Amino acid sequence: QVQLVESGGGLVQAGGSLRLSCAASGRTFSIYDMGWFRQAPGKEREFVATISRSGASTYYADSVKGRFTISRDNAKNTVYLQMNSLKPEDTGVYYCAAGSHWKNTDWRQYDYWGQGTQVTVSS
Repeated sequence: QVQLVESGGGLVQAGGSLRLSCAASGRTFSIYDMGWFRQAPGKEREFVATISRSGASTYYADSVKGRFTISRDNAKNTVYLQMNSLKPEDTGVYYCAAGSHWKNTDWRQYDYWGQGTQVTVSS
């Protein structure tokens, strides 16, 4: 078991930045590939970014490529999502997830989830 807790969400104007954090506890953090997903009201949960266990490899949704950066610090059991040039369409609840299938964009394949943090981008 691994427990995940997200933080860092909030309200920001379009063009602004936020940095999300996801702190893990429980089983060894470094054995998991980590992902960020988001869900807007009335929409299905969608893939945002993923990072491999070592942090050496990352993969992004086309909609955030060049604007968002995923990173991790295994010594701190934490994964981050730096979000720049935010757009209103980035609004949603952001979730971090832990899994064992690198580069998997299907949220159903992840094993553990945080409770989510709200990100609202105003125009």
